[in-house]
This record gives sequence, structure tokens and C-alpha cells, in this order.
Amino acid sequence: MSKVEDFLTKEEEQEIVEAIRVAEKNTSGEIRVHIEKTTSKVPYDRALEVFYELRMNETQLQNGVLIYLAVADKTFVICGDKGINTVVSADFWDSTKEIMRNHFKNGAFKQGLIDGILKAGKELKQHFPYAADDINELPNEISKG
Repeated sequence: MSKVEDFLTKEEEQEIVEAIRVAEKNTSGEIRVHIEKTTSKVPYDRALEVFYELRMNETQLQNGVLIYLAVADKTFVICGDKGINTVVSADFWDSTKEIMRNHFKNGAFKQGLIDGILKAGKELKQHFPYAADDINELPNEISKG
């Protein structure tokens, strides 16, 4: 599975977008998923580059989370903005990645993404609860490179 277009079906993509919507329903945090075929860079460096390309650093509370996948490289990264990283526990991203990795090992990419998104949403809700005047600052759609 090396092509981005073949990684998820349209139906699976819609289920992931719905998970983002559900996760964001209870928080002012913003979650994005970006999928690309490969990267020649260190995956975390590329994820940070995408984070800025998607303007995720511009959320009001600096509470954006990016789940980045390089399909052919079989690697993924989760990165959160400053506002999140100052309040979540030190092992939060590792524990979220482990949940996702367990699904990915079995080829359950959609479920891994959904579970990672929902776990991130629960943590975001704890630190960045939804406010009545909250607006969706970033699109929920999966971006592809």
C-alpha cells in the first residue's frame, strides 16, 4: 500500500472526518490528519513543516494537533502546538501513538486513526473545553501531499 489514494477508501476517509468532528465537538482544540506517500526528511521535521503549511500554528489557543502519515515509509507522527504541549502529560503523545500503532500493525489504519483522534479529543476536552463562542478554526478534511 504505497499510494496515498489507495491508503483509505472514500468511506473510511469520511469516517475519519466524522471522528474529527466528534472529537472537536467537546473542545476548542483542532485536529488534522495529513497523509502523503513518503518523505525524504526526518518524519517529525516533515510533520512540523506540514503543521505550518496547514497553518495549524495560527489557532487562537495554540491547540492544534496534527497526525501525519508517510504511507510508503510506514511511519507516522503526532505533533501538538505549544498550548497543548504545555498542559498534557509527558507520555501523552507516546500513549496515543501506541494505541494507533497496535491497529496499524494489523492493517487497521482507519481504526487506528479514529482511536488516536478520539483519544486526542478527550485530552483536549480536559484542557481546552468547548466554549459557546467556539468556531471551527481549521477544516476537518484529510489533507494529502
